[in-house]
Amino acid sequence: MAASLDPRTRLPVVAMIGGGQLSRMTHQAAIALGQTLRVLATDSTECAALVTADVQLGDHRELADLRRLADGATVVTFDHEHVPTEHLQALVDAGHRVAPGPAALVHAQDKLVLRRALAEAGEPQPAWAQARTVHDVTAFADDVGWPVVLKTPRGGYDGKGVFVVDGPGEVADLLEQHGSLLAEERVAMVRELAAQVARSPFGQVAVWPVVETVQRNGVCNEVLAPAPGLDDELATAAQELAVRIADRLGVVGMLTVELFQTADGIVVNELAMRPHNSGHWTIEGARTSQFEQHLRAVLDYPLGSTAMTAPVVVMANVLGGDTAADDWAGPGLDERVHHFMAHWPDVKLHWYGKGQRRGRKLGHVTALGENLAEVRARAGAAARYLADGVVDDAFAFADEH
Repeated sequence: MAASLDPRTRLPVVAMIGGGQLSRMTHQAAIALGQTLRVLATDSTECAALVTADVQLGDHRELADLRRLADGATVVTFDHEHVPTEHLQALVDAGHRVAPGPAALVHAQDKLVLRRALAEAGEPQPAWAQARTVHDVTAFADDVGWPVVLKTPRGGYDGKGVFVVDGPGEVADLLEQHGSLLAEERVAMVRELAAQVARSPFGQVAVWPVVETVQRNGVCNEVLAPAPGLDDELATAAQELAVRIADRLGVVGMLTVELFQTADGIVVNELAMRPHNSGHWTIEGARTSQFEQHLRAVLDYPLGSTAMTAPVVVMANVLGGDTAADDWAGPGLDERVHHFMAHWPDVKLHWYGKGQRRGRKLGHVTALGENLAEVRARAGAAARYLADGVVDDAFAFADEH
């Protein structure tokens, strides 16, 4: 099937499955490149559907909706991994370009598939086992010790589908609810890191500095770029690990390798084959953002520079706080954004257009500078103000604000 172009622009049409904030920010990058981003959203109020002209409403689990999305598109890609693998293979068999392809994406969709592939490649990862019975878990715990981490192989994200169990009494109910589970040792980690790489079909790769991700309640709260105090040798090892995985699996587009840093080095936690929360800082903090780079990669364009634009960049997520949903929209939100802009004119805001819910990712802010403590304090204070309307003492508003 010949590559399709938008007849109005004679430039590519990228179809992205999923209408969340990742599609929304990819759309922003597509505008600058002249490309058309077509989005499959479940509802017209989803983040990307609010701002993207070419929106198709449908269900990512329905092959007919996927075929309709792919018709006339140059390439099909993703803002989440939850598309049935067999549907993606059907698109490929019909001659559509899918990036990353189903043979690669399944490693981000299914954690058991990932663990087996990493074991075959000899890459560092936690001790693990497939658990179908309580005995499977207790036998595994005999080797690694309690507590044990149990994960649903498919469908988990932002802490969902992850359970830390202290003994066999907690296991039976989880197996009954979820069936087969992935059992992993609870890693004694120093911190969490992320290494991002973009890879084109031609095989060109580009890597960004390794970052530290700070999680709270299973959700990313902050990203610190570059990871503070990370030894150059270990940073290079993390980047090389990400490139090896991308090459071995044949990834096309963005790959994020989530890592645990331990006293002995690094081990792979999970993969994402799409733009990722750990790379939002690149919009202002790198010469080429992860969103633009993903578009370049899936279209097999030459990749852009990943050099940082400042010595230190901090991204802080704006997570839904205690504000009642009815008080969130309208003038109340507008006033809060007004005060944010007045007080932090150098901190960049990205708002996703979501409704308020406690713990939900509503947006993010990015601060740049030279001193990590100062940059981190600015980003954190701005994010907390947007979430809860609470001003840190160190950043109290002047009377005129």
